[in-house]
Amino acid sequence: MSDADILTFIRDQVNRHRVDASEICFEITETDAISDLANAQTMINELKSLGCKFALDDFGSGFSSFAYLKNLAVDYLKIDGLFVRGIVQDPIDLSMVRSIHEIGKVIGIQTIAEFVENQEILKKLSEIGVDYAQGFGIARPAPLVNLLDDVAESEDMDSTVQGVLCETSAT
Repeated sequence: MSDADILTFIRDQVNRHRVDASEICFEITETDAISDLANAQTMINELKSLGCKFALDDFGSGFSSFAYLKNLAVDYLKIDGLFVRGIVQDPIDLSMVRSIHEIGKVIGIQTIAEFVENQEILKKLSEIGVDYAQGFGIARPAPLVNLLDDVAESEDMDSTVQGVLCETSAT
């Protein structure tokens, strides 16, 4: 965020490669955003004007003030995994996650829980109403090429199924 040329570079790349900017989501850590709030606001506003989205990462682990949320036009609030991991056993962690989610909801920011390690945590997050979850309890990290292969296979299967359905309904 401190690189003066980064906005120009990103704009050029989006235009050069004809990327749908609404498909890009930048993550900035709470600590980085707050350490240079004016620059963070400028960067977020400029890139949002292109259609990009923003996630405020690790919320609750840095300088953590809900007041900053009013000044940062982010689309997603990522709840730090330090709180998420303990929501099943620790009522304080549960309360922290619930309050971060509620503030996000009031402001109109969707929430993402980090470090979702098992189904028990996922169930508790679902009860709270957290919008998204990430962690080993959802899926293990994998090389991008494997993910792209899975998507390609899924699309091939969908085409085949659609073809069969079309043929079936035509006869």
